[in-house]
Amino acid sequence: MAQERIRISSAWGNVTAELAHSDATRSLVGMLPLTIDMQDHLRQEKTGILPSPLPEVPRQLDFAVGTLGLWGPDHFVIYYRKGRVPQPGIAILGNLTGNVSVFDRPGPITVRVEAVNP
Repeated sequence: MAQERIRISSAWGNVTAELAHSDATRSLVGMLPLTIDMQDHLRQEKTGILPSPLPEVPRQLDFAVGTLGLWGPDHFVIYYRKGRVPQPGIAILGNLTGNVSVFDRPGPITVRVEAVNP
């Protein structure tokens, strides 16, 4: 089975992400396309709220540049720097490819998330 991919588009640039195989990512893909208003948080990530919660999946504390994840069941996160979060950690949805640094700037942004056809 091919890896599921999504495109995240914004006024600052576009990236794609390869999604992990999980109930959460299947639910996310079922919501697409989405427009999400995102805010900068701690100069390491952009965060926004999904229209509904995703199923719970295992969490981890460490994240890398380009990690796509969840903090809480509906809190969508794009990490543009590497780091570590406190417990209970983040649910990993996938990893971005492309120029992730487009998100490394202060201020809010609106992104469009849509499926990429193979």
